[in-house]
Amino acid sequence: MNNKTVNEFLSDIKHWKDELEVLRNTLLSTDLAETIKWGMPCYTYEGKNIVGVCGFKSYFGLWFHQGVFLSDPQKVLINAQSGKTKALRQWRMTSLEDIKTPTILAYIEESIEHSQAGKRSPKALPRQLVIPEKLNFALENDPILQKAFNNFRTAQKCDFADYISSAKQSETQQRRLEKIIPLIHDGIGLNDKYR
Repeated sequence: MNNKTVNEFLSDIKHWKDELEVLRNTLLSTDLAETIKWGMPCYTYEGKNIVGVCGFKSYFGLWFHQGVFLSDPQKVLINAQSGKTKALRQWRMTSLEDIKTPTILAYIEESIEHSQAGKRSPKALPRQLVIPEKLNFALENDPILQKAFNNFRTAQKCDFADYISSAKQSETQQRRLEKIIPLIHDGIGLNDKYR
């Protein structure tokens, strides 16, 4: 999705429209400013990201950008990508009944307090590029592909490498390699569609 406004986001969404409207109204009742970032609604305080709204096939919810600092007395927050995500915490919901407005407002208030106090998760160390065997073989045997690959930033090269190496089976790695070769030739990063 490449939405420019929250209204466009909500008109495009296929699941959870009513639930996301309720979340939006709750967030608009606070001192947060509404914007779109990464194609989804994001709510900021003094320019700093506080919480985002998301809707997926099997759940909808909130993303607290510095959720790692929240006390989470209701134990509703999870790290959706353990090992990758440092600060972001997600609150997944599957029905209107899951929307606990007083708790949401309390979590937002605490998030704003942490933001005002300047709490930020430490920056992650730069990613190290480890080229998997299949990608390395393809690059060594195709000088044009190698040149195109070298034109990417290190983070983009890591995206390609991680995409292949995260597959456990050799066949899946090969399919992923075949999928990214045209992207590399065309100078398109693996995650460019999300920017």
